[in-house]
Amino acid sequence: MENNTRLSELLFKHIDKTPDYWEEFYPTRALGSGAAVTRLGPSPTGFIHLGNLYTAFMNEKLSTQTDGIFYLRIEDTDEKREVEGAVESLISTLDFFGIDFDEGATTDGGKGDYGPYYQSERREIYQTYVKELVLQGKAYPCFLTEDEIGKIRQEQESLKLTPGIYGKWAKCRDIGFDEIKERIDAGDEYVIRLKSHGDPEKSFEIEDAIRGKISMPENEMDVVLLKSSGLPTYHLAHVIDDHLMRTTHVFRGEEWLSSLPIHVALSDALSIELPIYCHTSVLMKTENGTKRKLSKRKDPELSLEYYKSDGYHPKAISEYLMTIINSNFEEWRTENPSASIDEFIMTTDKMGHSGILFDLEKLIDVSKETLVRIPAREIADFIMDWAAEYEPGKAGIMTEINNGIYTKEYLVNALDIGRSGDKPRKDLAFAKQIVEFISYFYDELFKIENELPVNMKKEDVPVILNEYLTSYDRNDPRDIWFDKIRTITERNGYAVKPKDFKKNPDSFKGHVGDVSGVIRLAVVGRSNSPDIWEIQQILGEERTRARIKNLINLFSD
Repeated sequence: MENNTRLSELLFKHIDKTPDYWEEFYPTRALGSGAAVTRLGPSPTGFIHLGNLYTAFMNEKLSTQTDGIFYLRIEDTDEKREVEGAVESLISTLDFFGIDFDEGATTDGGKGDYGPYYQSERREIYQTYVKELVLQGKAYPCFLTEDEIGKIRQEQESLKLTPGIYGKWAKCRDIGFDEIKERIDAGDEYVIRLKSHGDPEKSFEIEDAIRGKISMPENEMDVVLLKSSGLPTYHLAHVIDDHLMRTTHVFRGEEWLSSLPIHVALSDALSIELPIYCHTSVLMKTENGTKRKLSKRKDPELSLEYYKSDGYHPKAISEYLMTIINSNFEEWRTENPSASIDEFIMTTDKMGHSGILFDLEKLIDVSKETLVRIPAREIADFIMDWAAEYEPGKAGIMTEINNGIYTKEYLVNALDIGRSGDKPRKDLAFAKQIVEFISYFYDELFKIENELPVNMKKEDVPVILNEYLTSYDRNDPRDIWFDKIRTITERNGYAVKPKDFKKNPDSFKGHVGDVSGVIRLAVVGRSNSPDIWEIQQILGEERTRARIKNLINLFSD
């Protein structure tokens, strides 16, 4: 014990605090019974993906519905992989998708009483706990070089043994104090390793909130706790931080299951209680009839920028994520079509144990359903924010400052068309698609995209449209407006009823659909659109007449 005391002081003479100090500094949170404290702990490596959002959404949902706390912790102890600007990008992206943290890291520091929320700023805390482990004889300095570790790995592989530093390969485990001091004084680099007492022939059990009881072999590895830089490894940092930040639940991917023995061993050595682990299933996709894991390299839809650039509404993404998080959500949504997603209670027992299928087509369908429930005014704000970043040219056209021609109300009306009634239209899923769809409302974006209706004679176009201009009155209600079109139809030799044309095609040039179709082409530039009467009401009489005249001129030349 005397040598342990001397060694702890040699290694950490600059540390004058004890774990008890930090336990008191970060007291148990004053929350109600059952309140969950969850966190998102991304690394600033420059790539935030769908899996991060999936995990963040689960964490936020659990904390919110239990009146708990959800915080953001930046796990930036891997200096080699850190990307400049990654934290700012990460925070802004999560904000875009509606993830709201109660406390944690911000771009200029952090908010909350359990910080710092950047692990690189918590070095003293980790070293305090490791000093205590050294004092108790549970950790030691290791001077093995990369070359030496490489040779050990080769030997283990040749013997078909698990690679790692353990047993007889933990060559620095029993070095005496004098030799350690001599090597440190000589400037030899070292790391601090856990002195494991685990037996792989024995197992431990832990209750996973998603997977139930898990039994795994004990950890026998002398894992690195502190790197030569003095910064902690992920294993040590997250165990200590989750404890001191009083985290109750940790959602993380199933790929971390293999590290569970290490984390259990660390919690035992540190005499702290682990949070409830919730190991989620990996996100997969179907390709050529088989499932495979979503890949950063192969699948652009794994990147959140994919959804930002197309302009999926955050509420649509949340709605879809919940369909793959809880198996009973879709049934709940069917029974509660207009309810807020906040009213749904997420439970871990309804989460999948095997690969979760991510279906882009289903996301599109869910997005269409979700947008119908969002007021047009809110969609207008979202569209303008999206366009300002991804379609600035079109954004400039659609704003009120364009000589006052187009107003916010004009955009709201354009977006709201066809969305009322018992059967609202559900054909639009994301901003990029919506902006393209409503472009005909703006003269600068308007263009003739389709051909004349199949039965429309070119020579009849200016005749029919001139008659339409003569009869058109914006004050006409829908039925009177369409009666006028029927009159024009009959007068020009077209069948008022499509079924009459179908029965006697030689008796008519075409039918009323062809006549209204050429009006639609003039006003909208397309052969298909929502209700043309309603579109004209939004465009206004001046713009409607101007477009009709343009098509007349086109076919009069």
